[in-house]
Amino acid sequence: QVQLVESGGGLVQAGGSLRLSCAASGRTSRGYSMGWFRQAPGKEREFVAALSWSNGITNYADSVKGRFTISRDNAKNTVYLQMNSLNPEDTAAYYCAASRLDVPFMSDWRYDSWGQGTQVTVSS
Repeated sequence: QVQLVESGGGLVQAGGSLRLSCAASGRTSRGYSMGWFRQAPGKEREFVAALSWSNGITNYADSVKGRFTISRDNAKNTVYLQMNSLNPEDTAAYYCAASRLDVPFMSDWRYDSWGQGTQVTVSS
């Protein structure tokens, strides 16, 4: 089992930026992928971005392409989500997830471990 701890959420004005971090610990290995999902009040959880840890292949939701960037720091076992040009529609709880398969999946059921979430609020 992999333990995930997110940080970096907060309140930001529209057009601003935030960087989320997700530190992984426990039974980590090179053969896994990491994903970011978000859930707004009253809405279903949705895919945001994912990354294959071994080769860096990424996947993004259409709604965040060109604005968000997922990246990793191998030495720190940490994945980041850089979010630029934020708008109020990006307001949600953001969750980090890890899959034991090294494929940047877009489906949440592919992920085995989840963090506790971090709130991002974008004011207009």
